[in-house]
Amino acid sequence: MNASGGQVSAWIGLDIGGANIKAAHSDGPALSVPFEVWKRPDDLARTIRNVAATLPAASAAAVTMTAELCDCYPTKRAGVQAILDAVVAAIPDHAVAIWGVDRRFHRVEEVRDDPLIAAASNWLALAELAARLVPSGPGILIDIGTTTTDLIPLLDGIVAARGRDDTGRLQTGELVYAGVRRTPIHALAIELPFRGVPTGLAAELFASTLDVFLMLGDIPPSPKDLSTADGRPATLEAARDRLARMIGADREGFSPDDARAFAEAAASCLLERLARAADRACRATVGRPAAAVIAGSGDFLARRLAEVVIEPGGPIISLNDAWGPVSSAAGCAYAVVRLAMERSQPEGVPPPLSLPIAAALENPQ
Repeated sequence: MNASGGQVSAWIGLDIGGANIKAAHSDGPALSVPFEVWKRPDDLARTIRNVAATLPAASAAAVTMTAELCDCYPTKRAGVQAILDAVVAAIPDHAVAIWGVDRRFHRVEEVRDDPLIAAASNWLALAELAARLVPSGPGILIDIGTTTTDLIPLLDGIVAARGRDDTGRLQTGELVYAGVRRTPIHALAIELPFRGVPTGLAAELFASTLDVFLMLGDIPPSPKDLSTADGRPATLEAARDRLARMIGADREGFSPDDARAFAEAAASCLLERLARAADRACRATVGRPAAAVIAGSGDFLARRLAEVVIEPGGPIISLNDAWGPVSSAAGCAYAVVRLAMERSQPEGVPPPLSLPIAAALENPQ
């Protein structure tokens, strides 16, 4: 149903993260928009409105989130409430269903009463849908983004994760706070080799993993991209300068070859860290995975990790191939809108208590 009581004609899915807002439409279009919530929390509603306006018209929205952990909010409960406020203000004519960590959709009013049910829920939407690509045997979903990595055990097409909140998932290895763009280099190691000599790293945000993967050619240079450690462009030359500062050097004593070798060492540290976490995540639940589903803006690294952690010769399934590049780029938003479409039953449902689609989402399969 829509806000007037009629049948839902189309859905949008919204994945509201701390650094990006992703959206997908039930007819196919999708997009990802950088937006650092902690810097401009008062602009969240306006940004969601603008994102929704770029997609075709819809009468219902399925929403998932992780932005509640941003430090502009005193608690996660307060963050969820603020995000709900922003969504309702941004798309007042849409019926809204909120995805929860209990694998169900909820009305806004329900989530206001129990905010933590919706906190950090987006990974589970993606995993629920991606698990279908490994219908039998043990598998793993490897979703590497700009900031974090999800390592989700799968078994016979079902999510086998033990953690549900961020703390629990960090303890199980299912969540790693490291990604391919925003992770500070000093979070990967306390020292790295420079010309064969172990060299301590500055505990400062001089460089990030974006610089590592720029140097290695995994992320293309983008002179207009200023979301770097020093606010200078995401180019090879500027990346070399940033990496040099990590060991108290500058470009005069840190050649392009030095930068590439340094980046290779940093990338190896990250890969090893993720491999250890994947082993911890899977050992207690599914054992060694036989297959992997890879996703995220860091799918190039996810593929390398999959080759290490799954059984030799096992299939590696890219969501970029399975869902298409547009949908996979907004993976969690695409997943939540697909799940909402499947679980809504607009024909013959009883009247909702509040939002028109609530009854259709009351008993998901």
